[in-house]
Parts: sequence; C-alpha cells; structure tokens
Amino acid sequence: MNSDLPHSALAAAIRDIALAAGEKITAFYRTQFEVRSKADRSPVTEADEAAEQFIAAELGKLSPRLPVVAEESVAMGNIPEVGTKPFWLVDPLDGTKEFISRNGEFTVNIGLVEDGKPTLGVVYAPAVGRLFWSAGAGRAFAERDGGAATPISARRPAADGVVVVASRSHRDPEEDSYLATLRVKSLTSAGSSLKFCLVAAGEADLYPRFGTTNEWDTAAGHAVLAAAGGTVVTRDGAVLGYAKPRFKNPGFIAKGRA
Repeated sequence: MNSDLPHSALAAAIRDIALAAGEKITAFYRTQFEVRSKADRSPVTEADEAAEQFIAAELGKLSPRLPVVAEESVAMGNIPEVGTKPFWLVDPLDGTKEFISRNGEFTVNIGLVEDGKPTLGVVYAPAVGRLFWSAGAGRAFAERDGGAATPISARRPAADGVVVVASRSHRDPEEDSYLATLRVKSLTSAGSSLKFCLVAAGEADLYPRFGTTNEWDTAAGHAVLAAAGGTVVTRDGAVLGYAKPRFKNPGFIAKGRA
C-alpha cells in the first residue's frame, strides 16, 4: 500500500476525520442553509462542500500519496486518475435529500479501496449519533452517542424470513419485483449508507439497490459490511468491485452471512 501507516492507524484516523466533519455538517443542519442543484439535478448544500473540503485536506495530510475521489469534486470535473493504486472514496454528506428534509438519516462516508476492494471504511450519522467503522477483515465496530466501540457482526437470516432495509428516496420497481421472490419478514426504509451498516450490525439481513449509484455512495458501507462478515454482490452474483469506469455502480445486493 502506498502509505506509511498501518490499517489500524488509518482506521482510527478516518474515524476521527468523520467525527470532525460531522460536527461541521451539524452546524449547518441547525441553520437555514442554501440548497442548489448540480448539473445532474441532484441537490447540493454548503454543508456538502464544506465537509468535503475538510475531509480532502485531512486525507491529504494523512496519506499525501493516495488520490481522493470525492463526490462534489467529481461533479466539478476534478476526477483523479487512480489506475490500480489504492485511493480514497469520499461522500461528505450521503443522503443530501434526508439532510434537507431534516430526518437525520444522512452520513459522512470515507472508504479506502485497494486492489478494487474497499478495505477500510467509516460511516457516521451525526444527527442520530451512530458511528460504524472497519479496520480490516473481521474488525467491524459500532459506536452510539459517543459511547465505547463494540464489535459488530452480520447475521444469518432466520428461517421465518429476511429483514430487508431499502432506500427511502430511491426505491426502484425492480427491487420490489426481486423482493416478491423472497420470504420477507419485514421491510424498513432508511436513508444513506446506514443501510449497509444495519446489515453489518445484524439489525437487517438484506439491502437491495438496483438503481444507479456511485462508488463513493457504497465504498465505506461496503467496507464495514465486509469486515462484519457480509457481502455485496451484483445482480449476477459477482462481488461488487471498485475503480470502474466513471466510478459508476451496477445494481447490487448487500447481504449478511450466508
């Protein structure tokens, strides 16, 4: 890896960066912030931009040789060439629609990709006081309201059906058709990458997403879920990989343990 720091130190550092970025976002959340539309008509706020600038600067100090691919920078045309090198994927405020509606289901996402796989990740939901992070295989953790970190593990579905978590703002009819083929015990809607983390923590079994997403939407949550023993696969069963053209994802299914 093109960094002098071990994974444990990188994981601790990005956890702290996400917490600090969450404080900056929360300051905007308490105000009447401005909302604009990007070229793709998706919303962006001052909080997205301020958080991304902070995270990118901190990652630059932490690992100056690793490229940073971040949502708002890419929207402005700043797209690093990552090749086969390790790189960071950042969504400074995942769930901007949830942020705007003030329902609390938005997150700070920072993920490290190595050899096409997300190996470290942090997902922080400041408004609901939940923090999830990974420090490598078998090392996934959750914190609530500033409490101590506790290990988390994905679970196997119960015999009476799967607990599904689905997107609140981006439901796709194909997802409903897919779920109709399963024995679903319950279905809950949630925003942002929290859905990956609910599966990682054993609070849900399945998160399908067949609509368009970008790699910065998924890398951090994918890393947490993988460390907790879960998987993220495409609709044909292949493991979801990274550093794809334009950093676009196909449809995927995030699962707990088989």
